[in-house]
Amino acid sequence: MADLHQQHQQPMTRNLHESSSSPSTRQTVRFLTAATIGMSLLVLSGLTLTGTVIGLVVATPLMVLFSPVLVPAVITMCLLTAGFLFSGGCGVAAATALSWIYRYVTGKHPMGADKVDYARMMISEKAKELGHYAQPQTDQTTTAPY
Repeated sequence: MADLHQQHQQPMTRNLHESSSSPSTRQTVRFLTAATIGMSLLVLSGLTLTGTVIGLVVATPLMVLFSPVLVPAVITMCLLTAGFLFSGGCGVAAATALSWIYRYVTGKHPMGADKVDYARMMISEKAKELGHYAQPQTDQTTTAPY
């Protein structure tokens, strides 16, 4: 019984050691890209939230002082609500993008990963074609007399 228990623990220990190897360059680039995109979206969310709060601080007293009717106040509140919703939406989009990219980098194959891999393959093939096409063109221009 003890042997069975040890046999079940050994593969887990091996998997832990195998997975702790250093990340590849591709994984590092993917992680840096994910972090850049995620942080950009989070900054956009924060800027939108800040702009919405500043708009609320500036617009509320102006509407109260200069408007005899409450319609502009309602419009302001609608715009501020839209700003807060947009800010929250950017935050959710950033979190979702980071989650998707993390799952993609760790190899969990999220929805749409096959399309990303196909696009990457097509871009690579096109770049190789253009590279082979550009090489003879470069040779012709360097040997031509002026």
